[in-house]
Parts: sequence; C-alpha cells; structure tokens
Amino acid sequence: MTTELQEKLKQVKFVITDVDGVLTDGLLHYDANGEALKSFHVRDGLGIRMLMEAGIQVAVLSGRDSAILRKRIADLGIKLAFLGKLEKESACFELCRQAGVELEQTAYIGDDSVDLPAFAVCGLSFAVADAPEYVKNCADYTLGLGGGKGAFREMSDMILNAQGKAEIYNSAQGFLKTAKKMAQ
Repeated sequence: MTTELQEKLKQVKFVITDVDGVLTDGLLHYDANGEALKSFHVRDGLGIRMLMEAGIQVAVLSGRDSAILRKRIADLGIKLAFLGKLEKESACFELCRQAGVELEQTAYIGDDSVDLPAFAVCGLSFAVADAPEYVKNCADYTLGLGGGKGAFREMSDMILNAQGKAEIYNSAQGFLKTAKKMAQ
C-alpha cells in the first residue's frame, strides 16, 4: 500500500457504495412474478456496521431501486441513500452535503462505467476485483475480492486499520465492545 493511499484512508469520514456488482455479485434472479432477488454477503453488512460504529457515515447510491434493497438498507441502519439514480456525480455532491463532509473525505466503491463519474469527484475510489479493466484503471485502488464476495468488507477493514481502529474487527474484546453498541 502506498503512503498516498494510506493518507487518503486516514481522511475518510464518509463511504458511498454502489449496490449491484459491489454489495451483490451483480446477478439478478427473477421469480415467476418478475420479482428480482438479490444476495448480500453478511461480511459486507458487518463491515458497514463497523464503519458506522467507528463514526464513519455510509450511504448507498444505486442505479436500481427495489423493495429488497430498501429492506437491506433499513436492516443495516443506513440513513443516506439515493436509489434509482444513474447519474452519480451530482448524487455524490448531494450525499456529501447531506452528510456534512467534503468530497475529499469521501470514499466511493463501484464496479462499472456508471460509477466512473463518482470515482472522478470523490477523494478515494475503489473498484471490486471483478470490475472491467477500464474501471479498475480509473480507481485509486482495486480490491482483491469481487462484488458480493466481501469486497466492501475488505475496503472497510483497510479504512479502519489506517485510522487506528482495527481492534473493531481483529480482536475479541474490540469486536465485543462494538457489538454491544450495535445491539442497542
């Protein structure tokens, strides 16, 4: 990890995440009634909660909207979200305004061309491992894990580690302290 990346990770106060291809593997499964089903990785959810407990705000920015996604956002306690928004540059500006943070303090994680405008305006950008090469080339950092396979958690661990908060995920006592707060 470069010194520049380490410094950017230390400054993160806000994380904006794409959904399809990041929090999910990008596949949409339809039932006979046309309802789309999605699978979310539990480690990503825990990574979101750990960031929030560490004082780092998290927002969801998705080009799609669904009842399933709204349920997942509610289950995780995420307060800021734009759903059904394909134009992500202006959405990042608005989410940062709502969160009360600067773009330079914001990390964005995405997987496809629709995320490139967000990469361009946020202070730090992450691509999942299975993103297309041209997307990876635009990101500050490419994660080792793919979308829906724990990529968000990989990123959240990097942020927490850089900010001296690794005990939240790497020690029993640190996690138990955090888990007690999550349960309240």
